[in-house]
Amino acid sequence: MNVDEVLEAVERVLLFRQLSPVERLILRRSWLGDDYREMARDSAYSLPYLKEVGSHLWQALSAALNQRVTKKNLHLLVNLHQQNRTGEQQNRAQEVQTDTGVEDNFIASETETEQKFPGGPVPLDSPLYINRPPIEELACTEITQPGCLLRIKAPKQMGKSSLLIRILARATDVGYKTVSLDFQEADETVFASLDKFLRWFCANVSRQLNLNPLMDEFWDEDMGSKVSCKIYFEGYLFKQVNSPLVLALNEVNRVFEHPKIALDFLPMLRFWHEQARAVEVWQNLRLLVVHSTEVYIPLKLNQSPFNVGISIGLPQFSSKQVQDLAQRYGLDWSDKIETQNGTSCGNDYTSLLMAMVGGHPYLVSVALYHLRRGAMTLEELLQVAPTPAGIYSDHLRSHLAMLQDEPQLASALQQVVTADESVQLEAIAAYKLESMGLIQMDGNRASPSCQLYRLYFRSQLGEKKECQCHSKNTER
Repeated sequence: MNVDEVLEAVERVLLFRQLSPVERLILRRSWLGDDYREMARDSAYSLPYLKEVGSHLWQALSAALNQRVTKKNLHLLVNLHQQNRTGEQQNRAQEVQTDTGVEDNFIASETETEQKFPGGPVPLDSPLYINRPPIEELACTEITQPGCLLRIKAPKQMGKSSLLIRILARATDVGYKTVSLDFQEADETVFASLDKFLRWFCANVSRQLNLNPLMDEFWDEDMGSKVSCKIYFEGYLFKQVNSPLVLALNEVNRVFEHPKIALDFLPMLRFWHEQARAVEVWQNLRLLVVHSTEVYIPLKLNQSPFNVGISIGLPQFSSKQVQDLAQRYGLDWSDKIETQNGTSCGNDYTSLLMAMVGGHPYLVSVALYHLRRGAMTLEELLQVAPTPAGIYSDHLRSHLAMLQDEPQLASALQQVVTADESVQLEAIAAYKLESMGLIQMDGNRASPSCQLYRLYFRSQLGEKKECQCHSKNTER
């Protein structure tokens, strides 16, 4: 077994939970033969902390294997357990009979867990989180760098929030204070003025740090809101927090909707990041900026926080990752599909699902959730998937409602889904549709992100156009 297989086996089979970043580090480096001093030297963790976490990890593995686990016998015990488990699975597979193409029983009883409908962030301890290397490792390493700015951009339901909580968990593991603000929680009145917005911003940061908001003591009307906000962080928050502070700003695209606020707030973030080069106290601030849409605010290059720091995009799942997730849901998709006469038809379940929804994490998870419940076969699911009666109806209707509010976007998407080849779109429309996750860009040419969107929106937008034409003819 290689180290990645060991990590997967420990999480899915032995402990039934996601390892924390520090536990993954300890297990990975222990498997490779490193000692704690080498781990501490190459990471942001202290030697005592690594030893403490390592001790708890070995105790947990000892309980799972019913044998004492140490760094020295780790290889032997894990390999023996894997050999025994493989033999048990082979015996179990001979007993299982299925005629649906979807395994009705779990691959192993250890994977059984109460399944909830996919919708929010994947919990930190969930076995259903799929790593997308090297993203997690890059993000968790970058957050330990003084004065860092980490930007995560991806369409909705691609896993931004799930990644965010893992970065914050890493920050907590190394002793940092963390604050996570979601701008979707802000009332519309908060955006009435920059002063009101920044006071709301500082009050929320204070509350999450268990500090009393003291804006009136630091706010100076003559200096302006941005300078007052800066003084508040320097003169109050940083002095009260004797450790690095990770400030995660989620759904920043909500700020984009208010250009007057964005034109001041976004350059302020850029300025704070640059302050770390000259002012030591600002090195303690680590910024995480998460958004799903493109920035249409006309910022100067030297004022934008979106051309500095580290940018992370979230790719779709690969076929291997989709198959891995299917196994975690308890579905055995390792075999080829067979026809009624018993011959292989050359496809597998993973390929069939991805032909419809690609590797979109949410769309894949919804399908696996329904298949795990045994409500339908994969063939039945795919047949109705792009229709209003399919499992994606709510997801598709929400996109359709947004398009109906912006006729120009609807018209642009209609061009894409009705064309046999990729098409060139007006730049702003292309950016918005790509940000929604509905199209993918190859250079300056657009095509549907997946077959699901092509089939559904070809039908819905085509019907809308026909209705409009019929209405005009009737008026005449």
